[in-house]
Amino acid sequence: MADLIEQSKKLAAYSAVDENLKPNHKVIGIGSGSTVVYVAERVGQQANKSELVCIPTGFQSKQLIIDNGLKLGSLEEFASIDIAFDGADEVDSQLNCIKGGGACLLQEKLVADSADNFIIVADYRKNTGILGKSWTKGVPLEVVPAAYNKILKQLTELGGKAQVRSGLPAKAGPVITDNGNFIIDCDFSQVEASKIKELNDKIKAMVGVVETGYFVGMAQKAYIGNADGSVSTLSV
Repeated sequence: MADLIEQSKKLAAYSAVDENLKPNHKVIGIGSGSTVVYVAERVGQQANKSELVCIPTGFQSKQLIIDNGLKLGSLEEFASIDIAFDGADEVDSQLNCIKGGGACLLQEKLVADSADNFIIVADYRKNTGILGKSWTKGVPLEVVPAAYNKILKQLTELGGKAQVRSGLPAKAGPVITDNGNFIIDCDFSQVEASKIKELNDKIKAMVGVVETGYFVGMAQKAYIGNADGSVSTLSV
């Protein structure tokens, strides 16, 4: 079964690249996650790979880019990205996503927002139709350290169950992002696709919230690797 799931991840990633990476695409966003490993592999197999520049969303994707012999770039150099591929912690029926389980949500959203096309690649466990159904750890929020206590209070008033993400057992104290901020995980239980934007806007309006792990209306397509080895393509 595990081999079949891994096969489906590879097939989903290869399909996503083969069907969406065009000859005129030169700047490519590469995300993170077990399925995106195969995205980087497939991009690294392109005949014109020497002409491509890849923008990472974090340390793992940097390594994927380097390991596949691709040219590493940055958002500071390239404000516009032709296409970006990334994983997701959960995907709903409208392709809204929860991301940030690995604490890279700000960089991930920067890359997705800079891309003309944003493609999700994931396995079937992430495709639940409603956010908060299987990802019960809560939506990750990147917050300024000085504001965490105030934001915890505001999130509770909004109906969420929030806590600062601990770095234990590897690190005493909170997880610190690449940007020097804290991560708060806030569980709002299951949130209908029609209500995600309103909730996201309310959280973003809290002073001290840098970014949320709700990716609302950003993805054009999702390639889902199924347990039987097949691939489902979702679009909005």
